[in-house]
Amino acid sequence: QVQLVESGGGLVQAGGSLTLSCAASGRTFNRVTMGWFRQAPGKDREFVAGISWIGGITSYADSVKGRFTISRDNAKNTVSLQMDSLKPEDTAVYYCAARFSINIPTIGGDYAYWGQGTQVTVSS
Repeated sequence: QVQLVESGGGLVQAGGSLTLSCAASGRTFNRVTMGWFRQAPGKDREFVAGISWIGGITSYADSVKGRFTISRDNAKNTVSLQMDSLKPEDTAVYYCAARFSINIPTIGGDYAYWGQGTQVTVSS
């Protein structure tokens, strides 16, 4: 079992930055792939970024490449999402997710564990 709790959401102006964090419980954190997803009102949930437990392999959605950075600290059981150059279209509820695998799925249904979500609002 893995329990996830996100934090760090808030309101920011366009062009600003936010860092989201996800704290995970469980002694097997260093064997889980972590992902960040987001869901805007009226839209489907979409993959944002992911990081494997193998060698820090990462994956990003095209819409956030070059602006967002995902990282993990296995000693602290945390994964972070540094979001720079934020745009109004980044406004959404952001969720972290986990699965026991090496690969980084981009489909939410492939993740077994989810946090409760944190709201990010980017004003224009």
